[in-house]
Amino acid sequence: MDRVRTFPYLRQDFAASLVVFLVALPLCVGVAVASGVPAELGLVTGIVGGIVTGLMRGSSLQVSGPAAGLTVLVFEAVQSFGLPALGVIVLTTGLLQVGMGALRLGRWFRAISISVVEGMLAGIGLVLIAGQLYAAAGVDAPVSGTGKVTGIPGLLVDAVSSPAALTSLALGACTIALVVGWSRMPKRVRAVPGALAAVVLATLATLAFDLPVETVRVQGLLDAVQVPALSEFGGLATLSLLGTIAAFTLIASAESLFSAAAVDRLHDGPRTQYDKELIAQGTGNTVCGILGALPMTAVIVRSSANVQAGARTRASRVLHGVWLLLFAALLPSALALIPLPALAGILIHAGWKLIPLRSLVPLWREHRGEALILVVTAVAIVTINMFEGVLIGLALSVAKAAWDASHIKLEVVDSSPDGVRARLSGNATFLRLPKILDSLEALPDDRPVSLDLSGLHHLDHACRTALENWAERHSSSGTEPVRLTRDDVVTTAP
Repeated sequence: MDRVRTFPYLRQDFAASLVVFLVALPLCVGVAVASGVPAELGLVTGIVGGIVTGLMRGSSLQVSGPAAGLTVLVFEAVQSFGLPALGVIVLTTGLLQVGMGALRLGRWFRAISISVVEGMLAGIGLVLIAGQLYAAAGVDAPVSGTGKVTGIPGLLVDAVSSPAALTSLALGACTIALVVGWSRMPKRVRAVPGALAAVVLATLATLAFDLPVETVRVQGLLDAVQVPALSEFGGLATLSLLGTIAAFTLIASAESLFSAAAVDRLHDGPRTQYDKELIAQGTGNTVCGILGALPMTAVIVRSSANVQAGARTRASRVLHGVWLLLFAALLPSALALIPLPALAGILIHAGWKLIPLRSLVPLWREHRGEALILVVTAVAIVTINMFEGVLIGLALSVAKAAWDASHIKLEVVDSSPDGVRARLSGNATFLRLPKILDSLEALPDDRPVSLDLSGLHHLDHACRTALENWAERHSSSGTEPVRLTRDDVVTTAP
């Protein structure tokens, strides 16, 4: 009876934790392999995300772990700085997140343009899909994002003439088809997550038919953990490493807090406390950095599975971390049976879901500027790299905000021999001063003018002075003084 009072939702949380565990297991392994690190490090991050971050306050039902959204960035960092430096990068990222949360900066990440975030995810998705096509064929992918995309036709041509590559690609394609079609299966069957079912069936097919495909390399949980040496921290003096850390911090924080906002819409429980959630994410990344593991973010796939499975408290996500720990400790050899093309198929599907195709067309119709920011950010990430692509997106969003803030319109309401009634609306700032003056000077100077300023949301000092000077010049031409109206106050030019 006391247990029921202490944990009133234990049954619901226990059942939800098993579902989240089954969803997280193939993704943890797949993200690690795609990131170019041992598969066990993905499990370590999942364990830390469940047990450490899961115990902390912030978002009660959000689940954290290694995310497909950081795969490209982690792969580039490992290629550039080496696997030992990954711990330093993730540790520093975590400390920065804790600091930003303590300074109550978590809520400011919500001010980042959604188009930049969606463009970032779309770019990551495109690079992830292109890179995993090579993994599905069992060949090494080009280093650059552009090389990955442009090399796909050659990859497919070469695969046709190679039985091993064709078999590997076919297994990956079957995995994708199974994941996509899993939602149409009977409800009882769908109790098993589609990604897990696809990996298990691909593994059984590989064993049954002795398919010539590569499988996951296993080296043991403790052997995979690499505590960063003190010498690795010397890299913090280099600008390139600091830029990578900044990209990790920005992307991991934004993705986690945007995920929290999405998860809040899925349930009617306690709302996310953004600053505390940022501290929780930072604490988890700090621990992951100490263990030399992958960075973590909140993951919407696991979080939505947690909510849909009926989770009520933080206990579900903590228990899912416990199940990952038990699997990694008791059944590590099972990882060696998983075929890499199956994991590549899972990540290709995950990359496809990162691309907001359904929302892009309506966005283009209603807000072309935002759609352009999304597309340019995605293309920049593919053609240049992650960090510069995000910076380009942020710069474009700031430029668009400045343009929108300075938007102004002059409308002639009535024009007759007795006078002209005109109305200014929008934001009158110095950025649009030339347009304002050109429009005003185009008004007839031989008739009285009544200018309504009540439609202005903002009127800065430069524009106010320019309006007064124009009104004075217009009145000196022999016509009646210009009447300026704003908020029911009428002023007359001298």
